[in-house]
Amino acid sequence: MDIPSNHSNHDALWLPFTANRQFRSTPRMLVSAHGMYYKDDRGHDVLDGCAGLWCVNAGHTRPRIVEAVQKTVATLDFAPAFQMGHPLAFEAADRVARLAPGNLNHVFFCNSGSEAGDSALKIALAYQRLRGEGTRTRLIGRERGYHGVGFGGISVGGISGNRKLYGTMLGGVDHLPHTLDLERNAFSRGQPEHGAELADALERIVTLHDASTIAAVIVEPMAGSTGVLPAPKGYLKRLRDICTKHGILLIFDEVITGFGRLGASFAAEKYGVVPDIMTVAKGITNGTVPMGANIVSDTVFDAFMQGPPEAIDLPHGYTYTAHPIACAAAIATLDTYAEEHLFERAAALTPYFEDAAHSLRGLPNVVDIRNEGLVAGIELAPRDAKTTRAYEIFDRAFHEGVLLRYTGDIVAVSPPLIVEKAEIDRIFETIGRLIRQVA
Repeated sequence: MDIPSNHSNHDALWLPFTANRQFRSTPRMLVSAHGMYYKDDRGHDVLDGCAGLWCVNAGHTRPRIVEAVQKTVATLDFAPAFQMGHPLAFEAADRVARLAPGNLNHVFFCNSGSEAGDSALKIALAYQRLRGEGTRTRLIGRERGYHGVGFGGISVGGISGNRKLYGTMLGGVDHLPHTLDLERNAFSRGQPEHGAELADALERIVTLHDASTIAAVIVEPMAGSTGVLPAPKGYLKRLRDICTKHGILLIFDEVITGFGRLGASFAAEKYGVVPDIMTVAKGITNGTVPMGANIVSDTVFDAFMQGPPEAIDLPHGYTYTAHPIACAAAIATLDTYAEEHLFERAAALTPYFEDAAHSLRGLPNVVDIRNEGLVAGIELAPRDAKTTRAYEIFDRAFHEGVLLRYTGDIVAVSPPLIVEKAEIDRIFETIGRLIRQVA
């Protein structure tokens, strides 16, 4: 078999969430990574200002994780999860559950945040049926929410660009209003002061549909992919109280916020609000191997354990559920977080990171800056052009050796938790300089 040359056909690869024709004209190619840096195909270092894709929380090619993966692939390359188990799966689940707050003590593994989102919705629907409330089939998401790209995830999600090509999607879905309020909360530091009352929209939805038809509400404690929208103070607690009052399950999508991103194990821990189900992915393996999970409460789990012991309690799963290599990566990742106190490090760096982000206030076309933990979003004024200012900044920054994220008119920053203050300075100095250059 011929080995592909370096002059391979770039048309063969269809990149996700990418303007493929534009990309092929000036490709951005990464060939290696270590610590805080990628290396591109020109041999230049690229400072990772977004933890890969919000996922490489401990930095790249960490030795403990690499060694765990190498050892496992040479020992147990695959094990089926249907009717079978392996020790690494049980250890990984126990380690994840011990990090989770409250009674979130049971872990169902999958392979991505998208799968975790769809799995959570299925678990919620099944739970309501098992407890004798089969009329509870309605799912409530939120405007500007992102819960992956499965049909369930985009149905409860609220980003129009992710939905409009795919028809009507799931029926019986409604949406809470988003929490962005530039008039009252622009340039907030951390959680905005105003907006807890936006959770009361759930009461209006209950009045419209009746609680007996609603299975679950799913929200991100901090909406990341839409442009960094931290929940207003008191909002999540109010949602929790309304859900409890009406027998509705509360699902937190912590795919981005989990594993130290906000300076705590999970946003649920940081804000003191425990959901019934939590979806996680990304940082669970430091992005090394694809993995996602649902962490569910004792109450939800126990509802599935009431039938005959020989009956399958959850007819759902994936070929690669609890893949041995992913489990090994997860265990080594959690060890790395703990040994280096990376969650605490993120919390300690937050004030410095926050000040650096807000130093951009007053620059041309900056209409808002939002931050929480080691995450920041810089929103720029829209313009009549083929590309947004944020895209131009993302593209120019890459060629200057800094990797950022952008979504619409928003530049997003979320570096690995090992970032140093000098690297934070460089990230925001680069953004500031490019903001001045982009008209």
